[in-house]
Amino acid sequence: MTVRTAVIGFGLAGRVFHAPFVDHDDAFSLDFVVTGDGERAREARESYPGVAVLPDVAALLERASDVDLVVVGTPPVSHADIAGQALDAGLHVVVDKPFATTSEQGRALIERARAAGRVLTVYQNRRWDGDFLTLRELVASGELGEVYSFESRFEWWKPEGGRGWKASAGVGEGGGILFDLGTHLIDQAVRLFGPVEDLWADVTTRGSDAADDDSVVVLRHANGTRSRLIMSGVAPLPGPRFHVSGSRAGFTIWGLDPQEDALRGGARPGDAGLGVRAEGQWATVGTRDESRRVEPRRGDYGEFYRRLAEAIAGTGEVPVDPHEAVEVLELVERAHTLTTQH
Repeated sequence: MTVRTAVIGFGLAGRVFHAPFVDHDDAFSLDFVVTGDGERAREARESYPGVAVLPDVAALLERASDVDLVVVGTPPVSHADIAGQALDAGLHVVVDKPFATTSEQGRALIERARAAGRVLTVYQNRRWDGDFLTLRELVASGELGEVYSFESRFEWWKPEGGRGWKASAGVGEGGGILFDLGTHLIDQAVRLFGPVEDLWADVTTRGSDAADDDSVVVLRHANGTRSRLIMSGVAPLPGPRFHVSGSRAGFTIWGLDPQEDALRGGARPGDAGLGVRAEGQWATVGTRDESRRVEPRRGDYGEFYRRLAEAIAGTGEVPVDPHEAVEVLELVERAHTLTTQH
């Protein structure tokens, strides 16, 4: 059975990360796009002829019998409300990160999904970045030995600040770089090195946005690894994407996974070369005395939707357990609380 899908919101999330993959995967059909923006509505119709474009969530829920799955790609402050309405209408739900603006909201959504008997998952697509997949394999194989420190960065140069809701949303609305990029970095760190016993944070605002745009979070994992997570919108020159120190070898890679830039530039899922890094951005593994270049695995955001189709069909697990997304939100909340106390 084809999963009839509605994408709510047609900004960056809906336009780049969701609609193309829903449309490409034969297990799904892209039936509805919800946006109140006239220009985005026109773009949705041009990109996906035959899709029904609706002005708001209420109009979609009036047609809930024609939908199986809702993808929530709106600003974070609306995530919990829209996801809750969709679950109550008997629909499966994907929520873009951050899952919600508080861990309490996230836990409530999990309970509503359980009560409704519906699939609920969170779009943590960076689990399928090629550099992360490669590092996870090296850690699991023991090639790096005991990992002492893990540095992970998302850094941009946007001194003029964000645009739209990202420029005006405060922390209480899920605004700021810690909620935006930090949820990716924290999720990856916990997936690699397990539970967190302690946390330190420096969450600051240097530009013109309403919330933090230059922040650092340090996690002390139960296994002894320290994760140093750096996220900034005011970095003229970026550091390495990953820089890992282990008892046997290190791992360093520069530059972001190429999927987002390619998709923004018009590439489509299934295109040859999507997710493949140029040789100049391969990883280095080894020590000062002896190192080798390693071609990263191909990144594959489409894996999220392949796993989701199996979960909806009852033949597999959800691609991202929402309890794990709540754990990330709890760590974000701790980081903000620590900074407030300082």
